[in-house]
Amino acid sequence: MKKSSIFGLIVIAIAIAVIISTYSSSSTYGTFSEAKKTASELRVVGHLDKQKELYYDAARDANYFSFYVKDKKGGECKVVFGGTKPQDFERSEQIVLTGQMVGSEFHASHILMKCPSKYTQDKINVTEAKAKSANI
Repeated sequence: MKKSSIFGLIVIAIAIAVIISTYSSSSTYGTFSEAKKTASELRVVGHLDKQKELYYDAARDANYFSFYVKDKKGGECKVVFGGTKPQDFERSEQIVLTGQMVGSEFHASHILMKCPSKYTQDKINVTEAKAKSANI
C-alpha cells in the first residue's frame, strides 16, 4: 500500500472515533420519569412551579439552589442546582435542565432559561447558568 492510502485510512479512523465519542457524550431530551430510569445525563424541558418554594440562602451556602419544575408531560420534581441562583429566575417562561436523578431529586449541572424580554414582547432572552462543581 502507498503511504498516502495508509495516511488516509488513519485520518478516516480518527474522524470516526471523534464522531462516536461526541455522539456518546451528548445528552438527550426526556422527562423526569425517564430520568429516574436512566443513570446517564439527560436534558429536561419544563417550567418553574411558582406555587412551590424556591430555596437559596447565600449566607449558608452560595452554591445550593433548589426549586420545583414541571416537565412537558406534567411530571413534577425537586431540582437541586450546585451554583448561584440565576438573575430573574422567577421570570423564566421555560427552563432546560441538564443533569441526572439522585434519589428523588434531579441534580442539575446546567440551566438554560428562556425569559420574556423587558423591551419587546416578540423577543425572548436566553440566560444560561452552570454549576460551580462537576460533582453534584
